[in-house]
Amino acid sequence: MSDRIVLANIRLDGRHGVPDEERAHAQPFEVDVELGLDLRPAGVSDDLTRSVDYGPVYDVVQDVITGRSYRLLEAIADAIASRILETLPVDWVVVRVRKPTVQLGGPLDSAGVEIRREAPPR
Repeated sequence: MSDRIVLANIRLDGRHGVPDEERAHAQPFEVDVELGLDLRPAGVSDDLTRSVDYGPVYDVVQDVITGRSYRLLEAIADAIASRILETLPVDWVVVRVRKPTVQLGGPLDSAGVEIRREAPPR
């Protein structure tokens, strides 16, 4: 199935990184979330209860980014994906996390990760 809901470029400040100084001060993070599910029932009925409300998805991202500190972008992405799969009726989720202020010694727009996780069989 190719239906998906996309929340693109959620921008929040968090305290994440390997060096202690990166976790000492909030810095920007960008997150994309794609949710895979059959959107036909919602499309035909125009009924939100037959889809996924974007608000709780945003709330999960915000809670993970602004809540505790993580060292790795991989851990942030996995925490977001796990919480979404635990709480929302989706078949799969793709999470992209970018750090636009990463310092690697030269010009760079951002460093990031992308993960895809499947929901367990229902």
